[in-house]
Amino acid sequence: MTKYEVNNLRNIAFVGHGDSGKTSLAESLLFKMGATSRLGEVEAGTSVCDAEPDEKERKNSIDCAIVYGNWQDNQINILDAPGYPDFIAEAISALAATDAAFLFINATAGIMINTRKMWDYLAKNSIPCAIVLTKLDLENVKLAELIPAIQETFGKECVPITLPDQTGPNLKEIISLLATAPDRIPENLRLQRDVLIERIVESDEKLLEKYLEGKELTQAELTSTLRTGFTHRKIYPILSSSVKKQLGIDQILNFIVEYSPSPTQVSPKKGRLADSAEVTQPVTLEAPFTGQVFKCVSDPYVGKISYLRIFSGELSPDSTIYNARTQRNEKIGKLFKPFGRDQRPITRSIAGDIISLTKVENVLVSDTLSAGDSKIQYPPVEFPQPMVALAVEPKSKGDEQRLSLSLAKMADSDPTFKVIRDRQTTELVISGLSNLHLDIVLGRLKRRYEVQVTTKQPKIPYKETITLKAEGHHKHKKQTGGRGQYGEVYLKLEPLERGKGFEFVNEIYGGAIPNQYVPAVEKGIKEVLEKGVIAGYPVVDLKVAVYDGSYHVVDSSEASFKIAASKAFKQGVLNAKPMLLEPIVNMEVTIPAKFMGDITGDLNTRRGRITGMESVGTLQTIKATVPLAEIASYSTELRSITGGEGHYAIEVSHYDIVPFKIQETIIARAKPTKEDEE
Repeated sequence: MTKYEVNNLRNIAFVGHGDSGKTSLAESLLFKMGATSRLGEVEAGTSVCDAEPDEKERKNSIDCAIVYGNWQDNQINILDAPGYPDFIAEAISALAATDAAFLFINATAGIMINTRKMWDYLAKNSIPCAIVLTKLDLENVKLAELIPAIQETFGKECVPITLPDQTGPNLKEIISLLATAPDRIPENLRLQRDVLIERIVESDEKLLEKYLEGKELTQAELTSTLRTGFTHRKIYPILSSSVKKQLGIDQILNFIVEYSPSPTQVSPKKGRLADSAEVTQPVTLEAPFTGQVFKCVSDPYVGKISYLRIFSGELSPDSTIYNARTQRNEKIGKLFKPFGRDQRPITRSIAGDIISLTKVENVLVSDTLSAGDSKIQYPPVEFPQPMVALAVEPKSKGDEQRLSLSLAKMADSDPTFKVIRDRQTTELVISGLSNLHLDIVLGRLKRRYEVQVTTKQPKIPYKETITLKAEGHHKHKKQTGGRGQYGEVYLKLEPLERGKGFEFVNEIYGGAIPNQYVPAVEKGIKEVLEKGVIAGYPVVDLKVAVYDGSYHVVDSSEASFKIAASKAFKQGVLNAKPMLLEPIVNMEVTIPAKFMGDITGDLNTRRGRITGMESVGTLQTIKATVPLAEIASYSTELRSITGGEGHYAIEVSHYDIVPFKIQETIIARAKPTKEDEE
């Protein structure tokens, strides 16, 4: 492998909507650079980037593929991210490790929902962005409409630097507006060249002054200013390509080398020391080693593979590194350079590069690794929260432990996949970004770990409460020959504010119940609190006072008072007009404005309450509070209503009373189960 210095590295992420040609172009670039001996094809299943069996089967990317090649003595690391929102975590991971992004647009489909999402993410994180137009050789490409649409949506700073001589099957050439002599540029593209030069000079005050004075601009001045404008997000170059005709490939590689920033040309990543002091390490070989894990993969044969972006210094095999999260040193073995599924051994890695480590089990995504005394910690990579949940259990008895361990390994690899054991319902619940996301995870669980599961909707964690003050009384008296059982308890119940939980008060005076039996009274009440009274759900937000009772010198015991208290409590709850509480979530639904009426109407049918609306460019965000029970399958239904152009986020807000009619149904459904338990 050729020895590179930091200035010879380029880290590029390919992002955009699904079916925009990212993987196909990545394969063309690899073939052109000589990194592969044949041109990989997605449809034929020969792609280096789409190497997983489910990717070959579905013919689209699911994981971020990391590949590299050499062009003009520069190493280009390409991170090819999946384009569907279900797998957006992979795109976010890729962008955490790169210095520039190429946003892909299918010229026949135009600007899609994930195109906008990725654009917003790039803007939020100040990542340089170029736009790549693909499939220009297909019919029905309306370039004269597409470029103005891009400029209207993303800004006039989006400007073509390469364009096709024509679109459709007759496409013969991709023309560089800067590299081609002005007199050789077709007349229909000369206006675009003038616009390009204007945008370049507008990004630099000195060059603009020279331009306005009518002085001639040199090629070197235009090139240098375009490079700076791209790096600092003042210009968003638009590049054209046709994989089918293998056109525009050279220009894209030349653009990456000539205009994309090296790791030394972007702002050093900021981190913090243990004392919270902010610090940056220079992107040099002389600085101490620091890096951040941006992706993990759990392989049943290799073990954990951790992908690392090095931000400063050098790393050698068989080193000891410090993990800021665990505050422990870790011993590493060999270093690898990832190339699709392959892990190629290397003997040296430098600042700016992307490498992988194997069998370092205590490493997670976002972990900062360092050497020496630096002990820096970089900000964690922020991922969207999973929205869709399923309860799972193994098909085969005895697989419970294997299932839990396998799911935990998969959760380590995917920050948007979560596994919890719900303490209230006792179910093992997995959650992800969509039903498709969970389908992929469970498919891999079966293939990699040979564990199959059955799934169902998770139980809604309802709770019970009371709405009135009331009293409960029970005398437990039993004679069985020999020592009997005796305990009598009087209770007062009153509701508390929502979220206050449970409060127990001892108001016994005069020794009606001896002090040694009062804890048994509380224990008897708490056992019923956990099991519920009307539908089997925990009872919350109430105060219970024991204020009277009686005992027998011989027959009373802790068990007797525990039984008496539990039955008195049940009676008191039934006297206090008990109600069910349900979890309410805050919800934000982001959609194109044309779906506003459909979405607000749908939320109303789900007992949702609209709390606000705001516009974000061409998109509309609807804020609402909705019962959790009403959105169990919302991911699928939102996709159906919006054609995949909408997305949503939720967070649990509070509990509120379930409407009476719905409450009756829930209680009736729970009654047989509760009777069985009793």
